[in-house]
Parts: sequence; C-alpha cells; structure tokens
Amino acid sequence: MIRTLKYVKDTLGIQLAAIPLAKSYLDSLPLYIIDTFKLYRSEIFKTEIIFAELKNNDELSVLKIEKQAKQITNLLNQKVVVVLENVQAYSRKRLIEKGINFIVPGKQLFLPELLVDLREAYVQPRTKQAKEKLLPSAQFLLIYHITHRSQDWNIQGHSFKEIAEKLSYTPMAITNAIDNLKYHELLYVEGEKEKFIRFRFERHDLWNVALERELLVNPVIKTVFVDEMPQDLFLLHSNESALAECTDLNPSKQEYYAIEKNVFYGLQKKNELVNPNENEGKYALEVWKYNPLNLLSERPNSDMSVLDPLSLYLSLKDRRDERIEIALDQIIEKFIW
Repeated sequence: MIRTLKYVKDTLGIQLAAIPLAKSYLDSLPLYIIDTFKLYRSEIFKTEIIFAELKNNDELSVLKIEKQAKQITNLLNQKVVVVLENVQAYSRKRLIEKGINFIVPGKQLFLPELLVDLREAYVQPRTKQAKEKLLPSAQFLLIYHITHRSQDWNIQGHSFKEIAEKLSYTPMAITNAIDNLKYHELLYVEGEKEKFIRFRFERHDLWNVALERELLVNPVIKTVFVDEMPQDLFLLHSNESALAECTDLNPSKQEYYAIEKNVFYGLQKKNELVNPNENEGKYALEVWKYNPLNLLSERPNSDMSVLDPLSLYLSLKDRRDERIEIALDQIIEKFIW
C-alpha cells in the first residue's frame, strides 16, 4: 500500500492515508473477499473509498474482481478501488472496459467514478508497426510454437524448409511468416546456408506480448449456416461447441465447425453446400484464415475434436457475453498461466 499512496501523490499531488478496515466492517463481508483482498479505508477528493489490494496477482480474474468489488460496494456502501501489481495490458484493458476503478502502482490510475484516467506512455518505435497485425501464417506459426511445448518436434530446431514441410505451407509462405514475426521483433534468425528461428520470449511471455501489442487477429473470416454437413469432410468444433468441450460452459444448441477458407470456397464453387446463408441453419461453418486442422490440434483419429485453445480464444475474445468471458478466462488459466 505504501507504493500505491506514493504513486497517487506523484500523479495527483495529494497525500492520502490508508487505514486497515475495522473488524466491524470486515465481519460484514464474505470470507472469500477477505481472503482475496487487503482492505483499507481512504478518501480521494473528499470521497470515501475502499482500497482493495489483491493479495495474490497470480489469481487475477477480471470477472471475479468485478463481482467482488461490486459486493464490497453494496455491503459497505462505498466506492472501491482495486490495487493490482504486474497486470498484463489485456487484463487492464478488460478492467477499463468494465469501468472498474483500479490502480497499478507506477503504471496506471483509472478511477472512472472520480473522472480520473492516468497511465504510462508506451513508446512505439514504428508508427506503421503499431497499425499492423500478424499475417495469418505468422499467427499460425506463433500459436503452433506456444501450444506444442511438450512435443519432441520443436520448430526452433528445424530449417525453414523443414518447417514448411511439417506445417503444410509453401517455403515462400513460411519465409513471409518468419519475416513478419521478425519485423514485429518476436523472433530473430540464425544461420546462413540453413536458417533457424529463435523466439525472443518464453512461450507464456510471447503470447502476452503479442496480445498486448494487439498483433493477433480473429482467425474467423465469416460464419455461414448450412442445413447439412459437407460429405466426407472432417471438421473441428469451434465457437461455443469447442468452448463447451474444454471449459465449464454448457453446450450450445447451435453446432459450430471451423473450415479453412480454401476448402470452404472449393465446396461453394462446386455447389456442395446445402442452403448456405448468413442467418440460420442446423450447422454453422466458421470460415478460417488458416487451417485449424493443420497440426494445431490432434489428428482426426484422436479423441480431440476441437480447435487449439488459443485460436479459439482469439475467435471469441471480443464477445460481450459473461458466460463466454468466464470460459475464456479458464482457457488462459489452463493453457497459458
């Protein structure tokens, strides 16, 4: 709390006092809130507040923080300011979207109920780079590397040609993907005759950096509804159908499947889709920018029938649905943290 008070003084020019919440107030709160936060009384701009300092940042869940902050407000009838340490940019973005008062000492002070928003300035070395996203093939390569951490075949130990053969891309496509990742400073290249890639970050940090810089794209181009599934074609579950298989989300009545764009347009050209439309149908086909089957998940003869978790996350992260958000938090906790 000392760092928080110093940060408020440095940024707002006011000296605050923070007094641990009295036992009489603590007794009116659920035990899980007391276990989650250190609670202090304070006052900003003549408004009484409760500082709720998260005890363990490893347990950060934006939805849980939102829910518990509202509970404290309702039970104590005071505004709550959540105090966090070392929060990734995408979590801070979600806190802002939800209008939650919070302070990250030394980095950001966001108090919408008090009309205050101060944050650190990120210097982007390239204006053009700030506006660009990863190529679909580059995103594919990055996600493959992150999700195949326990397998023997490591793309950092193979040449460009071997990577292209393994991932069913042309050598030119892999070269362009690597150049794109290099441009965004996510990897560097070693070697002369045979070249090898080396990612600049550990897998966990690599995902967070790409997400923080807003480099990752939604892999879904569009959704087309059909009355029958394409014949003799294995497709992975996507959207809520996939989410229900790898999280606690209840299954959706609508069945969703992911299909690579070239496969889809080939079926469309041959008129092999039954009543394709943009509104409704027994099956929903999500047309993807890269092939979701192409080594991002297990092969069709396995028990897995869903997408890789990170592509699934990217396809749904902009949905404003609390059920979806809770399930996506579970994906991040399970596959990234």
